[in-house]
Amino acid sequence: MTATMIKEFRLPDLGEGLTESEIVSWKVNVGDTVTLNQIIAEVETAKAVVELPSPFAGVITALHEQPGTVVEVGKPIVSFEVEGDAGGQPADGGETEAVPAKREPNLVGYGAVVESSGRPVRRQRNFAAASMPLVEPVQTPPVETRPVQTPPVESTPAERPRSTPPVRKLAKDLGVALGEVLGSGPGGLITRDDVRNFVGGGDLPAAAQELAAAGAGQPQGRGGYGQGEREARTPIKGVRKFTAAAMVSSAFTAPHVTEFLTVDVTPAMELLARLKSGKAFAGLKLTPLTLVAKAALIALRRNPTLNSRWDEANQEIVQFNYVNLGIAAATPRGLTVPNIKDADRMTLAGLSTALTELTETARAGKTSPSDLSGGTISITNIGVFGIDAGTPILNPGEAAILAMGAVRKMPWEYQDQIALRQVMTLSLSFDHRLVDGEQGSRFLADLGALLADPGMALAMG
Repeated sequence: MTATMIKEFRLPDLGEGLTESEIVSWKVNVGDTVTLNQIIAEVETAKAVVELPSPFAGVITALHEQPGTVVEVGKPIVSFEVEGDAGGQPADGGETEAVPAKREPNLVGYGAVVESSGRPVRRQRNFAAASMPLVEPVQTPPVETRPVQTPPVESTPAERPRSTPPVRKLAKDLGVALGEVLGSGPGGLITRDDVRNFVGGGDLPAAAQELAAAGAGQPQGRGGYGQGEREARTPIKGVRKFTAAAMVSSAFTAPHVTEFLTVDVTPAMELLARLKSGKAFAGLKLTPLTLVAKAALIALRRNPTLNSRWDEANQEIVQFNYVNLGIAAATPRGLTVPNIKDADRMTLAGLSTALTELTETARAGKTSPSDLSGGTISITNIGVFGIDAGTPILNPGEAAILAMGAVRKMPWEYQDQIALRQVMTLSLSFDHRLVDGEQGSRFLADLGALLADPGMALAMG
């Protein structure tokens, strides 16, 4: 006899030991019937927005977290009513004798067939310290089969009233409990006027009445600088939080050195123009970044020290025999550095395609966590903002990062005369624990030589 049971789905670790994620949106509602691997939510990790597939086929009985909530890994986020064997626990809460149940293979990364019916076995992991708590591995998340009843709407915990930080501050200054205020804004948002109107109808101290009246003349709309509220506060979370922590760690861990080289890249830009008009590259997006990236990959063959990592825990220098080329991408969510796997094996056309896909995916916020990890060296293109040079901070775990500046027409010495040439400044930051000044300088000189005379690629091959 087939019975139904309630199963909870706990938030999995979506990449490299991330401890929390934010629920961006639910794609399902309570009562919806879903299929295995159907997208049920979008969640934002510290690195990317990830679509979360359903690990079960069944009916949604409860959504435990609201959009905008930051949830710790391992916490239940959604419950399903699924069909089960007689050995499972029925949805009505009745007790049955425990009989081994076989879970069917489901979503890749959330586990495979489990033959045993006992307590889930945790996969052994090597942790740096024995005191670190174990986290349920993504491959075999704990699934409880206890009976769970969907609570009625009236019994759900009260949510935090929807309001902006300035409104909450005003309410605090006036001694107003926002839970007692009825919001008149979109979706029940509590506005300044709602708080002031509440104050006007109550018996608050005279000082509070005066404070509310004093703020009544402040502009309510939001606009550009000098308009709207005087301050805007944004919670530090997601990509911004991760980037800040990574940059602080990098800046205070690796001794940075930055070198600069200004190069006449006119021959490289002329080559780029010829390639764009050729049939072999028809339909491809060729940019100065494409040529700089290819030239950097060639220069790395002669200077492999820049493609390495300092392993502090094991007191080793790790030399990579492959290049996962990171490209810094400015996105609406903040700075991300996805990388192109095995970029050193790609042709110029393949690299062009990979760069296009990488940037489009990053700007759409769809970069997967795996594409944001494992980089070995990075490039940041500050030239697109009209900037000539900078001192980029290393991506954690990498020995070097290259910043390419804007291509500008400038008076330049050419064949013993002054001519108007296309010039670019390259900025190379490197970890001085791994890379000596000579090694960094040789790499930068080789890169400059390739851009000044692309034919040098044949000699450096």
